[in-house]
Amino acid sequence: MSKNNDKYRQQRLGDSRWIDKFAIDSNDFDDDYSQAVQQTLPLDEGDHWSGLQFVSFGSGSSGNCAFLGNENGGVLIDAGVDPEHVCHDLATNGIDIKKVKGIVLTHDHADHIRYAYKLVREHKHLRIYCTPRLMGGLLRHHNISRRIKDYQVSIFKEIPFFLAGMKFTAFETSHDAIDNMGFSIEVGDNTFVVATDMGIITDRAAHYMSQANFLMIESNYDRQMLDSGRYPEYLKARVRGNLGHLDNAVASSFVATHYHKALKWVFLCHLSNDNNTPEKALAAMTTALETQGVSVGDGTNSPDSRCRDVQVYALPRYDTSLWFVL
Repeated sequence: MSKNNDKYRQQRLGDSRWIDKFAIDSNDFDDDYSQAVQQTLPLDEGDHWSGLQFVSFGSGSSGNCAFLGNENGGVLIDAGVDPEHVCHDLATNGIDIKKVKGIVLTHDHADHIRYAYKLVREHKHLRIYCTPRLMGGLLRHHNISRRIKDYQVSIFKEIPFFLAGMKFTAFETSHDAIDNMGFSIEVGDNTFVVATDMGIITDRAAHYMSQANFLMIESNYDRQMLDSGRYPEYLKARVRGNLGHLDNAVASSFVATHYHKALKWVFLCHLSNDNNTPEKALAAMTTALETQGVSVGDGTNSPDSRCRDVQVYALPRYDTSLWFVL
């Protein structure tokens, strides 16, 4: 269920008042993969699927973390939200943190990795699944213990691996961090795709996103709000650029153009606090889909909403979302 989590909201409101600036140079790219070995894990004993469950603990530049799995366990997607908050809300919904098998990271910006080491240090069964280049960027750009490498399992883009009974394939995305990626996650006959923090939708990202039954897509900013907003010009250019973020119009146009009848849920993620509103993001996506003749539900599970072709829901910035059984 949705919760206010006032304590964490106050902490993370404070986080949102500063903006990290990341620079990229040739030293940010590692070429030596010789020490890394792809880990392909079989289905864990007892991993069978009775219903895919999804929840977001926060989505935006103040912190990102989500759970995907079922009552037997699952994975965390990113680690930018305080573990106390994450563990509390998992337990409230019947999932012990001991059942979480690992953390997959999309990129090395602070709002996605801030609590990664704290999570693995406090819950030593957890492993961090990321590429060697992403781990290298994390260690270079953040004040974090090098012991985090002891918990790393190396993965590589376009090479599937298995975790918690799900098949993961990482794919390239366009953003100004180190080795950015989305994930295509196959669970039985369904595919859940995570596509966040993208300046543009590349061909490879589009390939995976267009196959999703459940799509978590960035809808970061409204162009008019950004253009007339308080950000300095260099930051506006960064957000608009090919290595920045997706605006509502681009996200909604992509989903509407690539809609297929097997697409059942669209989760809008990483909405800007300054340059967007949930209402604007939802309206853009709903209008684009309805223009294609697609009926849109609001994700509330009301009788009227359930009969629509696709559900569209904006993930809250500071709070835990509804707990979805997909």
